[in-house]
Parts: sequence; structure tokens; C-alpha cells
Amino acid sequence: MSLAMRTSPAQPRQHRQRGFTLVELIMVIVIMGVIGGMVSVFMKSPIDAYIASARRAALTDVADTVVRRMARDIRKSLPNSIRTPNNQCIEFIPTKTGGRYRAEEFAAGDNSSLNFSVADFTFNMLGSNIALPADQRIVNGDVIVVYNLGITGSSAYEQDNTATVTLAPIESAAPIETIIAIEGTPIGTPIGTPLGKQFPLASASNRFHVIPANENIVAYVCSGGNLHRTSRALFPSSTAVPASSCPSIGPILARNVTCNFDYGGSDLQRNALIRMVIQLTDSGETVSLQHEVHVNNTP
Repeated sequence: MSLAMRTSPAQPRQHRQRGFTLVELIMVIVIMGVIGGMVSVFMKSPIDAYIASARRAALTDVADTVVRRMARDIRKSLPNSIRTPNNQCIEFIPTKTGGRYRAEEFAAGDNSSLNFSVADFTFNMLGSNIALPADQRIVNGDVIVVYNLGITGSSAYEQDNTATVTLAPIESAAPIETIIAIEGTPIGTPIGTPLGKQFPLASASNRFHVIPANENIVAYVCSGGNLHRTSRALFPSSTAVPASSCPSIGPILARNVTCNFDYGGSDLQRNALIRMVIQLTDSGETVSLQHEVHVNNTP
């Protein structure tokens, strides 16, 4: 008789499981804190330097944009119209384009030339107005200035040599000359009275400048820590604009800024130099930018 051997099923092994003790957890936290503190000491300086560099770059970019915007406007100003009532304000009369007027008539009595001996109502501009770029074309309501010297008797601020214009109602596709009607409104007369215009002085090169109808006077003013660009109307008007007027109402170009404007208009006979110093401050740090603009004062 054979005996069958019985095997008992294998007993499962028992595994010992251990976790972190409170002491070990505290030690890990302390070590991580020490390592984090050491890393922060080494990383603080580069991070601060990066933030400071970004702040300086932003300040420099704002200052550079402001002076470039101002320089672009100033270079298009009417000759002898720049004035600085104080070192916190610079104002001028902007121009959009220029041209040459006909000095001699095609035929006697056709009124194609600009007459300086009497009040004139119309003249011919040499060249095609519609051939100019859209932003430089003369439109109704624009103002023309002839030979502005910026002195009494020949000052655009006093409207001695200015007149609003009206284009001929019909203009061919490519005219050789453009007919421009002028309407002078001397100071002290009702606005809109058609009186024609007698300009006091003729230009040696038969030139005239055009002031845009929507912006007659532009000023950059530092006031209350802000830099403003203001624009206001002058033509037609019954009063002159005093040299001390520099209103600080307009779009803000920069904040936390100080300015210093210096105009050397009398240094040269035909040219002038404008010095601009713009300082912007942020978080106790100041960026200073100096810029010079050469302008042509040949009327």
C-alpha cells in the first residue's frame, strides 16, 4: 500500500513596512530650507539685475519714443514759429506741405498770380494738388502762410500773413496748376467775412506753407510730472495767441517726467537749434535723454 504524501499549502511571507519618522521629516524640511536659502542668496542678485535692466530698458524706450515724436513734429514746423515761453513748454505752428505760387500772370488781368499790392482772392499754385500724397494735399479750411518772419507785421500768430483756402470746385485729373481761393480774416473783423487777403511780404522764392485745418498750433508741455501734447485752433480767429499761452490739456505722452527745452532761434539767421532734455523716473531710478533738433527757419 502506497502512501500519498500531502503537501501543505505555502504560508505567505510577512513583509516588514517602515515609514518616515517625525524626526526624519523635520530633518528633511530643515535641510531643504537651508538649501533653498543658499540658492536664494545666489539667485537674488541676477534676478534683481534682470528686473532693473527691464525697467531701465522700458524707461529708455519711452524717452526715446517721446523725443523722436517731438523731433518729427518740430522739423515740420512753420519757419520762425517755434517759441518757448519757459523751459517747460515748446510750441509751434505745424505744416503739412508747401508749394510755389505763380508770381506772374498768364495774361493781363486773369488773376492767376498772387498779388501783393492789393487784397487778392485767388491765385494759381504751380503743380498738381491731387498728385500729392493724400496726407499732404491741400483741403478746404487749410491755411496758407507766405514769408513768415515771426515778427510784428509778418507773424502767423498774429495772422498778418495767413489766409484760409478753398480749392476750385472742379479740378482735372492732372492739372498743370491748381487754382486756390483765399479768404483773409484780419484780427478784429467778424469771422467768415470774405475780404480777400493782402500779404505783407512776398517770398523771394515764391513759396508758401500750408497749415492743416485740424491742428493750427501744437505744444509740448511738462506739467504735474506729465508730458502733454496739445493742439488747438487759431484760424480763423479774432484774437492773436499770446506767447505765454501753453495749456497742459491734451494726451499724456509720458508720466513721472521732467523736461528742459531750450530754443536757440536767434543763434543763426536761417537755422535754429532746439535742445531737449527728458528725464523719466521709475522706482527711484531715473533715465535722462538729451536730443537736439535742427530746424530750417528760411521763410
